[in-house]
Amino acid sequence: MQRFGALLARTSLLILLLAMPGVWGCVGAPRIEASPSACASLLPRAWRDPVPGAPLPLTDKVGDWIAFGDAQTGQLDKANDRTLSSIEIVENCEKRYRDAVASAKRPWWKFW
Repeated sequence: MQRFGALLARTSLLILLLAMPGVWGCVGAPRIEASPSACASLLPRAWRDPVPGAPLPLTDKVGDWIAFGDAQTGQLDKANDRTLSSIEIVENCEKRYRDAVASAKRPWWKFW
């Protein structure tokens, strides 16, 4: 019975020693933590306010209404530019974040 206990202890120790080289490669790997990116913080605070419309003309003159239409179109252009710029800023930030996480990963075959 004592012989079986000694053999079991040696076997357990041998299994542990044989597993150590494989475990060493995993334990030594740097830990990569990907926290959520703050891409929305890159957008200007002023963009939270709506783009105001052009002021209505006070007279019934055709020229005033044409100027109003032109000014209103300019305000619409500002609003559309904010939307497109916001989308592009967030997409570029997310791409940069994904690329950083991908480049930080070690290949599976490298143990040092």
